[in-house]
Amino acid sequence: MQTTIIYPGTFDPITKGHTDLIERAARLFERVIVAVAASTGKSPLFSHVERIELVKQVLAQFPNVEVVGFHGLLIDFAQRQNVSVILRGLRAVSDFEYEFQLASMNRRILPSLETLFLTPGEQYAFISANLVREIAALGGDVSQFVHEVVVKALTERLQQAGGE
Repeated sequence: MQTTIIYPGTFDPITKGHTDLIERAARLFERVIVAVAASTGKSPLFSHVERIELVKQVLAQFPNVEVVGFHGLLIDFAQRQNVSVILRGLRAVSDFEYEFQLASMNRRILPSLETLFLTPGEQYAFISANLVREIAALGGDVSQFVHEVVVKALTERLQQAGGE
C-alpha cells in the first residue's frame, strides 16, 4: 500500500484551497510531497525558488509534508521519489476534463502511476491562483484566499512591479 502521495503544481501563489487539499492528504497519507513545478510554459509572478520558499512557510505546521521543487516531467519526478500516487484537486466540473486528460496521459506513459482526485472544501472551491494574482494586482484584498505570508509577498512583489 502506498504511504506517500505527490501533490504537484506551480503554486503561484499557494492558496487556501491548495492548503486545504494538502491538510486532508496529510491525514490520509504518512507523507505528502508538495512538488513545486518550475513552470517553463508559464510566466509566474514568483520565481521557482520564491514559490518553494512561500510553500514551505505556509506548510511549516505539517510535519509529514515535504516541499520539493522539480523540473521536467512529473512522471519522472514521481519515479525518482519512488511514488506511484499523484494528488490533483478538482474545484469545478470544468477542471475535470483537463485533469482527466493529464491523468490518462500519465498512466499511459507510466501504467503504475495512479491519480487521486480531491475536491477542496466548498469555501475554497472558487479560489484559483490566477484570480488571486489578478485581484491583488488590481489592489484588492486577498487575505481571505491566501496565507498572511503570501499576502505580504504579493504586496511586496506588486509594489516592486509598480515602482519600475
